[in-house]
Amino acid sequence: MPHYYSREPQTPLKTKTIEVCIRGYCFKFITASSVFSFGKLDKGTELLIESMILNPGWRVLDLGCGYGAIGIVASRFVEHVVMTDVNRRAVMIAKKNIKLNNVRNAEVRYGNLYEPVKGEKFNSIITNPPVHAGKDVLERIIREAPLHLEDGGLLQMVIKTKQGAKWVKEVMEDTFAEVIELAKGSGYRVYAGKK
Repeated sequence: MPHYYSREPQTPLKTKTIEVCIRGYCFKFITASSVFSFGKLDKGTELLIESMILNPGWRVLDLGCGYGAIGIVASRFVEHVVMTDVNRRAVMIAKKNIKLNNVRNAEVRYGNLYEPVKGEKFNSIITNPPVHAGKDVLERIIREAPLHLEDGGLLQMVIKTKQGAKWVKEVMEDTFAEVIELAKGSGYRVYAGKK
């Protein structure tokens, strides 16, 4: 069974373009088969985008970017965005979406988790993590985040309430000086951990 976190999706490529208006801007996104949330902006990503903290001078990492919704919306509010994904199809589609939305301050890199940004630091890492990849992947995302955050930087992530939100919050509280709940709704919670 192919997953959206497979490196090389084998399923035939199908695409569907959607329009989304969020945070005062309208965007067009190409979505693709074997890339997370085909044909729609999922509720968790929507809640994360609406509640994520962004500042004008920031460098942001969209970790596991999928077709690029989080990073592309963030690019309207920050200085620079790096988007990464382990799924080659996601990287290809995210690059197309950057062009489609005339984004000039974002780039997409291929690779697993933090590999493509080795040695780099960000003001915020923002992610709708691949829950189905397992708890060890989620734990790595959280525990390795401080290595890639400036002092005072934020890990912002959304998690389904019934798919381990309590556990995720506990791991974040064990990793970060401060953890706050930015939003909850539609069965999701958005947490921010501050370095």
